[in-house]
Amino acid sequence: MTLRHVKIFLAVCENDCNITHAAKALYMAQPAVSQAIAELERYYGVRLFDRLSRRLCITQAGQRLRAYAVHIRDLFDQMETAMHNWDEQGVLRVGASITIGSHFLPGYARAFRAVYPAVQLQAEVAQSRHLEELLLDNRLDVALLEGSIHSPLLVGKPYLEDELVGVCAVQGPFAQGAQVEPAVFAAQRFLVREPGSGTREVLDAAMEAAGYHFQPAWQSISTGALVNAVVSGEGIAVLPRRLLARALRAGRLHAFTVKGMPFRRRYHIVYHRDKYLTPAMEAFIRLCETYELDYPQPEL
Repeated sequence: MTLRHVKIFLAVCENDCNITHAAKALYMAQPAVSQAIAELERYYGVRLFDRLSRRLCITQAGQRLRAYAVHIRDLFDQMETAMHNWDEQGVLRVGASITIGSHFLPGYARAFRAVYPAVQLQAEVAQSRHLEELLLDNRLDVALLEGSIHSPLLVGKPYLEDELVGVCAVQGPFAQGAQVEPAVFAAQRFLVREPGSGTREVLDAAMEAAGYHFQPAWQSISTGALVNAVVSGEGIAVLPRRLLARALRAGRLHAFTVKGMPFRRRYHIVYHRDKYLTPAMEAFIRLCETYELDYPQPEL
């Protein structure tokens, strides 16, 4: 098995499992592409594609090989780029989940740029699950995520503890600092983050562990939108305390806790377990780990 086989296999995958389209993309003859795939299947002794009604469909073994092949190809391309452009500016591709990206990443980026001005930091802010997919496909170098890591191929280093707190309108159902019974809490109108967000996962897990289910009245990707809706009396929300500090100090909200139902999580610095940590990646990770020692916490 050679790098040529890897690139041909990935070309077939990336062209809808179509040998003809892959051959055109590679400027190769179609039989040569078919032969390379057959050689791979003989070499590993597994079917990489099922032949169904004159169409190829990738198998589970093919999916596993594709995950490895993406990293082999991209690692080779990184080596080629690094060695041919040794003196050029580097690029660091950073992802952040929506809460971190909205309120923490700008500060991280500013501090990183002040120390490493030659490194171009490219950022993507999205749901945690989507960022995990980008890390697995090597389209991100490192990501800052809320909550749990779902793939065993990813390394997650906890770097910041976060507490979520229940909030309601000042004229709402609970007084400031109230301890609420779980059954009373579960009966409220819930204003929540979208499925797939770290904040939503914490709430869902706590409710499931306590044996309750809720139907969201509102869903939003914006913490700010949820805060405004809570202030207006549309319902209650469970959101990061550090992002509510300004609204709580201004007396716009009442914060409460739920008996026996803690809402805590850790932020994680995440990268692929096979990823080579460049000096820029290591520097960015160190900055995130020590950032709050040197800079004030952001507020909503």
